[in-house]
Amino acid sequence: MSLAYCVICCRRLGTSMPSPKRRTYWRDIRNIIFTGSLILGGSLFLTYEILALKKSLTLDTQVVETEKMKSYIYVHTGSSDGRESHGIAWQARKELHKAVRKILAASAKLLQSPFTDTFSTVDVEAHECALWLLLRKSKSEDRTARLEAVREMSEAHRWHDYQYRTVAQACDPRTLIGLARSKDSDLRFFLPPPRLPPLKEDCSTDEELRQLLASLPQTELDECIQYFTSLALSESSQSLAAQKGGLWCFGGNGLPYAESFGEVPSATMEMFGLEAIIKHSEIPTHSDSIEANGGLQLLQRLYQLHKDYPKIQRSIMRVIGNMALNEHLHSAIVHSGWVSIMAEALKSQHIMEASHAARTLANLDRETVQEKYQDGVYVLHPQHRTSQPIKADVLFIHGLMGAAFKTWRQQDSEQVMIAKAWEDEDRYTTCWPKTWLARDCPALRIISVEYDTSLSDWRARCPMERKSIAFRSNELLRKLKAAGVGDRPVIWISHSMGGLLVKKMLLEASKKPEMSTVIKNTRGIIFYSVPHHGSRLAEYSVNIRYLLFPSLEVKELSKDSPALKALQDDFLEFAKDKKFQVLNFVETQPTTIGNMIRLHVVPEESADLGIGDLIPVDVNHLNICKPKKKDGFLYQRTLQFIRETLAKDLEN
Repeated sequence: MSLAYCVICCRRLGTSMPSPKRRTYWRDIRNIIFTGSLILGGSLFLTYEILALKKSLTLDTQVVETEKMKSYIYVHTGSSDGRESHGIAWQARKELHKAVRKILAASAKLLQSPFTDTFSTVDVEAHECALWLLLRKSKSEDRTARLEAVREMSEAHRWHDYQYRTVAQACDPRTLIGLARSKDSDLRFFLPPPRLPPLKEDCSTDEELRQLLASLPQTELDECIQYFTSLALSESSQSLAAQKGGLWCFGGNGLPYAESFGEVPSATMEMFGLEAIIKHSEIPTHSDSIEANGGLQLLQRLYQLHKDYPKIQRSIMRVIGNMALNEHLHSAIVHSGWVSIMAEALKSQHIMEASHAARTLANLDRETVQEKYQDGVYVLHPQHRTSQPIKADVLFIHGLMGAAFKTWRQQDSEQVMIAKAWEDEDRYTTCWPKTWLARDCPALRIISVEYDTSLSDWRARCPMERKSIAFRSNELLRKLKAAGVGDRPVIWISHSMGGLLVKKMLLEASKKPEMSTVIKNTRGIIFYSVPHHGSRLAEYSVNIRYLLFPSLEVKELSKDSPALKALQDDFLEFAKDKKFQVLNFVETQPTTIGNMIRLHVVPEESADLGIGDLIPVDVNHLNICKPKKKDGFLYQRTLQFIRETLAKDLEN
């Protein structure tokens, strides 16, 4: 580009050229070229720094002087009525873009060259050099240097606004993911997601979701995927409502009776479509098809449309988290803007939203995370990159109709719980393993798992899905192994039927050579009201089977179940041989289920494993795993067991 071109641009802006005595054309043009390269840095976004141009041009307009500190990003944003604002500031930016466009396009190699000689010929201020040095460092071949660069960026809290935006444009995907997983990163590091493509003509989001489902492969489908796909593609909301029955909630979610038997459910067609998409996304080849058919953009549209429907948003995040298990899809996920969405969600006060985002970002972060977190496996701590060495794992396994988060909340009504949690997490918490335990034992990795269960066949989430304890234990064991469970010392903490799953998992692991480290590193187990010898709930369900139609899971809890007796006998002998440390808690209060049932779900004789301390607690079955306060007996005794059992491991 010739100097005459710059002169023309200056005249258009109403500026004047410097005196001929001060003209050093080639030096100035060289500075412009190097500065243009410095700022573009290989990015596809056009940006520039007017500070370097000041040495070559004297710009007298106040508008351009103001623009030099804020013209850092140029994203096309039209007004709502389709008209643009073409004021003097817009015109100034347009003209300056023309002046530097060719230089920037031809010289975007600076970040690939050594810095030693470059900065000696470039006229930039000191704080600008630091920013670009960090960007250069973030692309180093040295992993330690890259991590250090991301850490320094995340700790930058006094930069100008345009500096954050410059990094947002110039950083590579690896750095962007690292910033998203850094606890203190400023959200200005993340560009807004790209504009979504318009909906197809005469097509709603519901219809596009149906079309996406119809486009997915029909191979490798189990009966449950077929069921949810069929619901989403062929059933109307009215027929769905007619098919649904009551919801018996029990064993961990704290709702003794959530819906009556004639009540119409609130699920929308989007939910059934998303249930099918979730199942499809667990299959790698189907995840490829979701991406190829515009699923990332469609899911983002649904996510934005349903900001007031957290259940839909969480289902969408489950899909993205599953797709992130496939490394060849990472580039598509990043460029579709999902990292920006997850970075914001990770800072949410709502534990479920933050934990879903943490899972997705961990699966994307191959720089610091070796493990892969499959659907239903959530890290409660640490959810960010940390320099704290992790020395042991603590796993939480819920029971029938339980959940990965709500099962482990503090004992209180949900409304009071949320209000108090925002005030002071030491006084109240929505999930005590994430807040209390993580703070008391920061060297732990705390994992909570979630799996679907059904108390009654009337409300089975998938009618063809009849999963026994043996089936579920193998499924969970496979997922936990992928998450690196067994690589460190482990403590298992379980409630209700979750304790039976823990026993079955450990027995199964002992039979598989590839799972030997799980057994070798298991240090102890805490059982919260686990029916080792059966539950009265199963007896009650059999006696009134015309009402409850007990599910397979409940049937397996009956005292005369051969599978339950064999599990107890085999595990007791195994645990004694391995010398596992064991702590058993048991409820002493009856549990009320609706207006019709009040029973002692797990009596003391059933909660007694046969080894370890047995501690009765004055609560019901639902609250046995929900301590009232941090300094109360239930939490403090649990904390004591963890610290004593892992004492040697935490010291090393």
